[in-house]
Amino acid sequence: MKIKAIRKRDLVFLLIFTLASFTTFAQNSTIISGQDPSRRVITTAVPFLNFAPDSRHSAMGDAGVATSPDANSAHWNAGKLAFVDGKMGFSLSYSPWLGKLVNDMSLSYLTGYFKIDEVSTFGFDLRYFNMGDIQLTDGLGNELGEFNPRDIAIGGTYSRKLSSNLALGISARFIHSNLSGNISSSGGNESRPGISVGTDVGLYYQKPIYSGAKEGTWSWGVSITNIGPKITYNSADDLDYIPTNLKLGTAYSLDLDPMNTITFALDFNKLLVPSPPIYQTNEDGSLVTDENGNLVIAQGKDPNRPLISGMFGSFADAPGGFSEEIQEITLSFGVEYTYAEKFNLRTGYFFENQSKGGRKYFTMGVGFDLKRIGFDFSYLVPQKQNHPLAETLRFSLLYTIPNE
Repeated sequence: MKIKAIRKRDLVFLLIFTLASFTTFAQNSTIISGQDPSRRVITTAVPFLNFAPDSRHSAMGDAGVATSPDANSAHWNAGKLAFVDGKMGFSLSYSPWLGKLVNDMSLSYLTGYFKIDEVSTFGFDLRYFNMGDIQLTDGLGNELGEFNPRDIAIGGTYSRKLSSNLALGISARFIHSNLSGNISSSGGNESRPGISVGTDVGLYYQKPIYSGAKEGTWSWGVSITNIGPKITYNSADDLDYIPTNLKLGTAYSLDLDPMNTITFALDFNKLLVPSPPIYQTNEDGSLVTDENGNLVIAQGKDPNRPLISGMFGSFADAPGGFSEEIQEITLSFGVEYTYAEKFNLRTGYFFENQSKGGRKYFTMGVGFDLKRIGFDFSYLVPQKQNHPLAETLRFSLLYTIPNE
């Protein structure tokens, strides 16, 4: 790899993950984001867990909590799997990641399900985030060699119908994040892979709705994903939250006629992670510390809280009050047109407040279903020019075994 590409990748790491391999990097990213009132981005470890992995829903603006069930339902809402069609199904998705900046990052997602009976379904999923080769250096800039950072998560799901319209699903996964191998930091701490576990809980409801002579389906869903302990890359004193996330969504599907169906979907997402506080500063702009060397908080709450306290406290801990809490909610809107249950045309829009990351992009995609095999493709178009996510592509291949 050329030196120019390596430097560009280092910039990607600082901008996208903000969590680095060493303690000092992670601390500095929190301080900087907390001190800038115009950019108060919540950062977590292993953010790949919340990346939209499949082409269908990524083409609908990343909306998928309440859409019709498919093989990729475990990521969006574990409760949906109980209503999935077919006896068994599999899906494999692949996306080159940040392709405008680097050429060897990618996100892969393998998932499947098996219907036990009319009310119960098992599922599994495997996601792999390959960050390509990077050049590691120490605090003095000395090269320590190349390394391939990578994250992996393996999980299982059980989903069960509670009634003819309502289902509950639970997922559990193992998370392994290796950002820098076993290279020691300048502070003397030995870096190591981060390990954690996560749990999802989801509810899904669907009901037939009639609009005149036309038949439709209204559905809603709620899901809390990645509930799990903090993760560390060097010592027990330096812990980072995993991206626990609350999803709320609704969808309405209308059969225009026997051959044409249109679906509208709307999702709301909020990270259940503490908001970054604003730290007290001296007249010269330096940060104030107490007698124990801890930073003094001027506004907001201490982000270093236990899991449950961090989750529930995340609804009322933003320094800017209720208005900032609202800014932490992202919106996803999507539309899907289906012809003869064989051809799908999709589009959508994703919105995130400027102070919380500023991701705003349109999405589009197509899908084809040929008997048991399906193929989906999606494309992302950011509103901002030269955005790192520009021209993001996703490809999904699905295989379904129908009920006997």
